[in-house]
Amino acid sequence: MPDTNELQKYLACPRCDNAPLTCVDEQYRCDACEIDFPAIDGMPWMFADPDASLGEWRNRLQLSLQQLSHEISRLDANLQNKDLHSLTRRRLERHKSATEYHRRSLQSILQPIDVQSMSGNYETYMALRTRLPPDQGLNAYYSNVHRDWCWGDEENEASLGQVCAVLKGNTKLGKTVVLGAGAGRLAYDLHMQTDTETTIALDFNPLLLLIAKSIVYGEQLKLYEFPIAPKSLEDVAVLRLLSAPEVVRPGFHFVLGDMLRPPFVEGCFDTVVTPWIIDVVSEDLLKFAARINRLLRPGGRWINFGSLAFDHPQHSRRYSPEEAAAIIAENGFSTPYIAQATIPYMCSPASRHGRQEKVFSFSAVKERDVQAPEQHRALPDWIVTGKESVPLSHSFRTQAMTTQIYSFIMSLIDGKRSIDDMSVILEKQQLMTHDEAVPAIRSFLTQMYDESQ
Repeated sequence: MPDTNELQKYLACPRCDNAPLTCVDEQYRCDACEIDFPAIDGMPWMFADPDASLGEWRNRLQLSLQQLSHEISRLDANLQNKDLHSLTRRRLERHKSATEYHRRSLQSILQPIDVQSMSGNYETYMALRTRLPPDQGLNAYYSNVHRDWCWGDEENEASLGQVCAVLKGNTKLGKTVVLGAGAGRLAYDLHMQTDTETTIALDFNPLLLLIAKSIVYGEQLKLYEFPIAPKSLEDVAVLRLLSAPEVVRPGFHFVLGDMLRPPFVEGCFDTVVTPWIIDVVSEDLLKFAARINRLLRPGGRWINFGSLAFDHPQHSRRYSPEEAAAIIAENGFSTPYIAQATIPYMCSPASRHGRQEKVFSFSAVKERDVQAPEQHRALPDWIVTGKESVPLSHSFRTQAMTTQIYSFIMSLIDGKRSIDDMSVILEKQQLMTHDEAVPAIRSFLTQMYDESQ
């Protein structure tokens, strides 16, 4: 099991960068901020606002578990149809049984998060869904767990091979951190197959790290895979046995935290690895590259691996490979050594999906320090702390009025009124004319109907 004392020398407060932190019973404390960072199954929870982020994740994971319960209810309702084709009934029964097993398994895995203590109902969690991180729940990257620890040998070997390609034979990685480690296989393979002194796998998804931690220390887990496009009826849900090739050697650690507020001592790493992340992280590469620089010692290496698809609303941030290389070099690094190759990606044996991905790998050596970027602020303090006044901005006034109108329309649904009847009422309330109200209400109810389905 990981050595807490060894990990302590790497950790810094993600709020104020203070180090070293005080460690008592696997939990860390920043004496400067007077704030405690808890441990989740022995893994430090190193978010800048640990209580708020833990509450958000509990809410998000509880919502996901409740959604699984609703999925089971929907499957059961489908099975009540006596006219179902026999094969369809068999598929639905298989899916329902697997989903019930899946929910129980995830409840067990998530016990360290204490999701079971949450008491809010499904409707409340749906209304107050947290937005940070906006796309993370039980299903986010869940399929990566099966790729990493069951059927993905070809993909895992290709990924490690691409990283090694840019190492140019120098596999002495020393003190290494993998930012956005996900389900953990690349971090594990680097630790087991290259010369690393210490490897820290950081991610902000607790489900992925809870699973990975169990597996790398020798447990075998049985979890269902649910392919998006199953190859056959039996592939709608496939029970997989997840395991690591062998127990991870000493010096391997998991940390839960945000890579945009990295909870690490400045300049403490020989190697920083960023797999599948630089084109999807919310921060501009201009800032993110400077943030990576600050983590590395002089002469340390930044190793990147993954796609290069900057799909950002701002066209100025949709960087080409040439722009990305120039930005990296301008942030204190040598000109990146680049290797590109086409490798398989998420090619589950049970799925019709899967593709070949041309990955963009590079290594760049830190040649000089750069000015530290300002601390990343995902949300304003009045949201994070919950103790400051919520500003009554113009956009909030508009959204409040919109919500009130939606609520008013919903209040008109009594099982008797038609869209036309409701439009008459909106006209009487001088909210809009009858001709305007009919298509507006129809669009609103169509959206509500689609979501209910």
